[in-house]
Amino acid sequence: MRFLLKLNTLKVLSNEELDLIHQNTMDLLEKVGIRVESEEARAFLKEKGAIIDDIAKEQVKFPEWLIKDNLRKVPKTFSLWGPDGSYKMTIDTKSVHFGTFGAAVNIHDPTKKKKIRKTTLQDTINHIKVSNALDNIDCSHMDVWPSDVPFTELHCHTIKGWANNSYKPYGMSCFGKVASQDMINLVSIIVGDLNEVITKPRLIGVFNPTSPLLLERIQLNGLFVFAENKQPLLISAAASAGSTSPVTLAGSLTQANMEVISVIVLTQLINPGTPVLYGSTNTIMDPITGNIAYGSIEMTLLTIAAAQIARFYKIPSKGSGALTDSKAFDMQNGMERFMGLSAAVNAGHNYITCAGTYESSLSEALELLIIDNEIIGMLKRGKFGIEINDTTLANAEITQAFNLKKNYLGTKHSVKNTRKEIFVPKLMNREKRGRWLRSGSKDVFNLAQEKVFEILNSYKCPEIPGSVNTALDEYIEEVSKRSLEDYAKLEGLNHAQDPKNIGGVQINDQ
Repeated sequence: MRFLLKLNTLKVLSNEELDLIHQNTMDLLEKVGIRVESEEARAFLKEKGAIIDDIAKEQVKFPEWLIKDNLRKVPKTFSLWGPDGSYKMTIDTKSVHFGTFGAAVNIHDPTKKKKIRKTTLQDTINHIKVSNALDNIDCSHMDVWPSDVPFTELHCHTIKGWANNSYKPYGMSCFGKVASQDMINLVSIIVGDLNEVITKPRLIGVFNPTSPLLLERIQLNGLFVFAENKQPLLISAAASAGSTSPVTLAGSLTQANMEVISVIVLTQLINPGTPVLYGSTNTIMDPITGNIAYGSIEMTLLTIAAAQIARFYKIPSKGSGALTDSKAFDMQNGMERFMGLSAAVNAGHNYITCAGTYESSLSEALELLIIDNEIIGMLKRGKFGIEINDTTLANAEITQAFNLKKNYLGTKHSVKNTRKEIFVPKLMNREKRGRWLRSGSKDVFNLAQEKVFEILNSYKCPEIPGSVNTALDEYIEEVSKRSLEDYAKLEGLNHAQDPKNIGGVQINDQ
């Protein structure tokens, strides 16, 4: 006799409600559609069967047949490898994996008066190292945006830092066709050739539709490059209920679904079978401050719903966990990150991100990566549930303990099963107060700081041939010769005459 008691999957939508959201999405995509900034993408979609009524509005409508035909092409499983190919992560509709992800421009630094400073390339590399060393973090992303390298070279220096310091896969945003092609070229140098990149992807691209209902040009340009090379893509809506999507959560879900589904259909039209994740970073606008509220209970509800919607389409899902709006390492920080991680895990998301971030993902703390790694370990144990079989029921042990009038300390059964049954934390303190005081009265954050120090000071980097690093340096040297105006022209931007403006985003001088 053997069966497992698993935690029930969290659900906030009934089957009838899922059907209603789906049908509303189909109707709206066919009647209203999506704004597509790229003329090339609009022409491509029209050729494949999408409808363009008004070019001036950049409006593209998706017939239901086009959507259904292409959703069928999405793989239910895919794998990612680390730079040297020794590490493999397989994501499917049943698995659960964890990664980082954010947009941190600041990092916690206890040596500074305000305990925070601008990020550097060394911080990016340290983030890669710590992520690589943690057993519950399967993939890191370019979370830490270095401020000490030119904006036009960020992607290159980051990929070189990843290849020299990690065995795990890496995530990069779709920064446009030029930078995205650079990423493919650089990884080809690292692994040996383009065919290896296509058959064993090392990178996952990230595409965020701009709510409400806009697919912007720069990301579309990058999406085409990733999809043409069959690189996995994380498509994640980031709607904010009350500001960039309807304030009602059902309306926000419908709009976000329109955005994600339209991009997924596009990826399959570009290259059928391109792996994708149905992602959600949907939340609300806080009605008091007007800011996005990543730590809100409403974001938790939206995250759970997104997992259900992804399962409805039989597509692997990405949910956000560990997000917090707190600017300190306080109770709010802990409450919000645990709530988000717990909801994403128990909702059945297949890839869960944002470990290590705080301040609405704008700041990073390596210590939080350590803490999130421990929280994830706890949640994995919880999700496993209680195993019921002849061994775990322990009839013989109970009988023996009764007959001998003894406890279970040191028995063969206890020794054999303790590690399997009981999660042993590394940061949580369970000592008596006296012993805790004698050992320095360290709290969770103190212990996490020590672990960061230990990892960085004992870290053994992967060995990459010198010729590969030379080739990477030569490539980066060529990239450094480009101007922002070059990028603007190559990406087909309206602001090509302004070299400090990329996609409408003002770029500050270094």
